[in-house]
Amino acid sequence: MADADVIPIGSGGRPGRGSGRRTTPSAAARALAGPNKKKNNRAGTDQSADGKAAGRGRAVDPRSAAGPDEAGAEALGIVPDVDRPDLSGLDLSGLDFGRLERMVRELFGEDGERRVAEWLAFLRRRLSGDYELDEFGYDSDLTDQVLLPMLRPMVEKWFRVEVRGIENIPTDGSALIVANHSGTMPIDGLVTQVVVNDHTGRPLRTLAADLVFQTPFVGELSRKGGATLANNDDAERLLRQGNLVGVWPEGFKGLGKPFAERYKLQRFGRGGFVSAAMRTGVPIVPCSIVGAEEIYPLVGNIASLARLLGVPYIPITPFFPLLGPLGLIPLPSKWLIEFGEPIRTDDFPDGAPDDPMLVFNVTDQVRETIQQTLYTLLMQRRSVFF
Repeated sequence: MADADVIPIGSGGRPGRGSGRRTTPSAAARALAGPNKKKNNRAGTDQSADGKAAGRGRAVDPRSAAGPDEAGAEALGIVPDVDRPDLSGLDLSGLDFGRLERMVRELFGEDGERRVAEWLAFLRRRLSGDYELDEFGYDSDLTDQVLLPMLRPMVEKWFRVEVRGIENIPTDGSALIVANHSGTMPIDGLVTQVVVNDHTGRPLRTLAADLVFQTPFVGELSRKGGATLANNDDAERLLRQGNLVGVWPEGFKGLGKPFAERYKLQRFGRGGFVSAAMRTGVPIVPCSIVGAEEIYPLVGNIASLARLLGVPYIPITPFFPLLGPLGLIPLPSKWLIEFGEPIRTDDFPDGAPDDPMLVFNVTDQVRETIQQTLYTLLMQRRSVFF
């Protein structure tokens, strides 16, 4: 076998297919070097005698007018980007970064920078799909970053909620929070979610009626916010997983009762929540809410329209439907929420969840505890709106 020819590095290569005696780089080399902008600079383009641009064979040695780095770049076909703007003389002194920082703090508080950074990180996770839903559809990232912050001003500024007995909610492990239901619209459930999350650092998983999940958009948003169907199976699964679970046993009977019957508890169903707590051995925490009855004073009901639409009631308040959408703004009543001492369920004998009389007695005990606490809170509240 003949000795291989040695081709010096930098030579034009052997004549033949794909090679030629040229001093300019090939198209492949120019592609590896990166995109090169075409220049239309007449001062830098000299015309030869045959009319061809001298760029193919420069009459002036580029190394004579450029430094070593620039000459090497020219040899590779990389022309310096003369169109790139020179930012060295740009004056940034006119930008008031201190004012921008103060603006962020006014909008988001002292920890504004951290909150803005968290929001940007949240957007990145949503766009990249880097978030999870549990088996019930709960989206903790969306709840913490969007849903709860949207509700927090209403809780803190509009209703000025005062919370008592938060130490009765366990810091870890499961518990069933049972509260009275009122206010025409289920805003008390949303407020309780914010209160529990902000004071314990734990999410409250709520049990909601079928109608909530049959309503377009509302059902999907409720699941993402931690709600699930109010049945014993789902309640027990959540409790066995170590969650705080909230339930409002009065249901629509409590929400839709007339204003004249405010703070008078309705029947607590058949005690399904008590049997769920007994089967899982978790404590029941009574929760009494004062203030929700006055946000939409219910003075009437359009029953025929409600039957036509398949909803429990169509409310008539002093402002709705008279004022249209403005009548949907809740009145800024003063709220008091108190969590009572836990009622243990782990010391009942076997078979207690299947004993209807025992379940009824415990249900009545929880209901009576909430009712008496409501009377006490009403006496302590100075007025409806202060």
